[in-house]
Amino acid sequence: MFTGLVEEVGRVEQIVDVGDAVRLSVRAPLVTQDARLGDSIAVDGVCLTVVSSEGGVFTADVMAESLSRSTLGGYRPGRSVNLERALAAGQRMGGHIVQGHVDGVANVVSRTPSEHWEVVRFSLPEGLSHYVVEKGSITVNGTSLTASAVGDDWFEVSLIPATLRDTTAGALEVGDGVNLEVDIVAKYIEKLVAKPMG
Repeated sequence: MFTGLVEEVGRVEQIVDVGDAVRLSVRAPLVTQDARLGDSIAVDGVCLTVVSSEGGVFTADVMAESLSRSTLGGYRPGRSVNLERALAAGQRMGGHIVQGHVDGVANVVSRTPSEHWEVVRFSLPEGLSHYVVEKGSITVNGTSLTASAVGDDWFEVSLIPATLRDTTAGALEVGDGVNLEVDIVAKYIEKLVAKPMG
């Protein structure tokens, strides 16, 4: 489990095609300090399992399911990525409950700068709109954000300078794809209401 608080912006070092998956290597001096075999690290919001870690670089296998549901399939060496290690027991829960399971891919529709923040509008894939509510949590490329406005097929977030500086959000351009994870609590509530227990 993650919180959506990005710890480090890493850099893709290598991508090796192994048939029905890829082996992704990311340079990340901070998150590799204590990375061990089997640890979970969210890469742009996708939970990946460390298969090796050496010299400030960790490697993970990305299966076809993750490649088809996220933006990872289009990544190339040199790309910057948001990184977060799995939540340890006893840590503060500063963001919201994030699983690292991408629900869909959205695109940047517009960016509107202001003096102290920036409003970014994203498209909202069909089937996800009913999970996104104004002032509710949503994960964009592994970053826990608050929806500041919501339409039928779009949502907006208002980004503070720290988010623009300390994540990949500051470099997003109109048309860029991003990974979305909606609030897991909303999905459970929907299922329970649709099929009450007993």
